[in-house]
Amino acid sequence: MGLIKPELGPHNASLQEMMTTHSYPEILERIQLALDAAGKILARFTPGEVVAEFKAGHDPVTEADKAVDAALRKLLLRDGEGWLSEESVDDLVRLEQKRVWVVDPLDGTREFVAGIPEFCVSVAMVENGRPVAAGILNPATQDTFLGSLDTGLTYNGKPAGPTRRTTLEGAVILASRSEVKRGEWKIFENGKFRIRPTGSVAYKLALVAAGMADGTFTLTPKHEWDVAGGAALIESAGGFLRTLNNEPLRCNKPHPWLPGLLACGPDLAGPLAALLKEYVPAQSSGR
Repeated sequence: MGLIKPELGPHNASLQEMMTTHSYPEILERIQLALDAAGKILARFTPGEVVAEFKAGHDPVTEADKAVDAALRKLLLRDGEGWLSEESVDDLVRLEQKRVWVVDPLDGTREFVAGIPEFCVSVAMVENGRPVAAGILNPATQDTFLGSLDTGLTYNGKPAGPTRRTTLEGAVILASRSEVKRGEWKIFENGKFRIRPTGSVAYKLALVAAGMADGTFTLTPKHEWDVAGGAALIESAGGFLRTLNNEPLRCNKPHPWLPGLLACGPDLAGPLAALLKEYVPAQSSGR
């Protein structure tokens, strides 16, 4: 992995050049309405008392996942927009669309089934391959993260942003609970930063975007629906996000897999990237 150089936030010139001329208030209104509906559906289920089935890849799925997926599709999708969701059959017509919804109806289903309050609904609008607006709801805590490139980030309706920590000493880094359980984070256990295992990739990214942790990174590839919403929030808030291959995040690919990624506040990008350059090999996004 090449050394990652920060190109930070929606006010950075390089990002301004990449932004479209669109603004996103109507998109954010749709997202908020969809999250409200999803929250009402999930209120009918009791985390920890939910029966899960298992898909071919051994990932759990519940009736809650399916019900939320149907509601999100009904409330979000308009003519001329594409759709990519963990719980929907992939329609490759999305590849022809400029705007595509990338959705995870319930990211952190394992935590939901176990009764751990670290799961969320993640909704992202991707425009020309780039996540530009998103909303993430944790129904267990009633926390809502909402943002777009032209509005910034709000946390429960109030402006929010990433931390400005400059060193790894004392930093709180969110880790995949599954990766920690498999022993993949042992190489970092004697580091200067604190490792906090947390469920749901999308939720971890939202927490970093809102300054409730200093950074996060994944050591294994993820699906686009796992990360698109959180990625939009990170960039909306002026944070830093790259794949482990030192590339900007791009979505709506024929095979919606992404290499591992890192996200943090803007001033921690250099130290965190240097750490990962030493320990983590570059990854392929092919699958």
